[in-house]
Amino acid sequence: MELKHKIIWITGASSGIGEALAYNCATEGAQIVISARREDELKRVANHCKTDPKNILILPLDLEHTANIEEKVNQVIQKFGRIDVLINNGGIGQRGKAVNTKTEVDRKVMEINFFGTINLSKAVARVMQKQKSGKLVVVSSIMGKYGMPLYSTYAASKHALYGYFESIRQELYADNVKVLIVSPGFINTDVSTKLLTEDGNQYGIKSDAQEKGMTAADCAKGIVQAIKGGSNHKYVGGYELFAVFVKQVIPKTFYKLMRKMTKE
Repeated sequence: MELKHKIIWITGASSGIGEALAYNCATEGAQIVISARREDELKRVANHCKTDPKNILILPLDLEHTANIEEKVNQVIQKFGRIDVLINNGGIGQRGKAVNTKTEVDRKVMEINFFGTINLSKAVARVMQKQKSGKLVVVSSIMGKYGMPLYSTYAASKHALYGYFESIRQELYADNVKVLIVSPGFINTDVSTKLLTEDGNQYGIKSDAQEKGMTAADCAKGIVQAIKGGSNHKYVGGYELFAVFVKQVIPKTFYKLMRKMTKE
């Protein structure tokens, strides 16, 4: 798939990986829809995209509240006439001991990361089915492949995305709608500072692992290359991706390392 003239909708586009994806897709010649809660930040991103402003639709969206999702989809169709790629990048992180985490925090994380994402994807998938073409992309995490102490609900939301999109891929095959699952490792963004703690406050600290991680720009390049290709799954990151292999081959060692690496 070449991205020139394609209509690409990116959620979580106001910062980090989503922002980098917006710049990358615009440079590739795509017409883009950028969504997030913060309209002012979306305007900033749009102003930095190297494309004609008419090729960008700023569409504020809160994944925690998706009752108006059909209206949002209709706005995209009214502007561009179709949707070729949906990149589900929006989400929120969590950090805290599972037994101490308030239920409303667990629900908020699942509402945004899972339910918000699949609600949008279902609405867009129906458009793609009519078109008989399209690609759904979901940015999951390597924590969708294994659990990690202090990140239980976040890992659960990413595991859920794996199961859902692996299943819907088969359902959409006959309609020529493809599904790509992306699993980033440690990416150098501010996402860890916005993690929800046990009581729902922001964590406010950038982790050392993310500080040393791959840049958002390089991550976006890897995702775009995977979209242009035909793969079903793509890992993006550095040495941390090896943990997936270790868990499969020597699980006892994996769990021992997880306990040792986790700092409270």
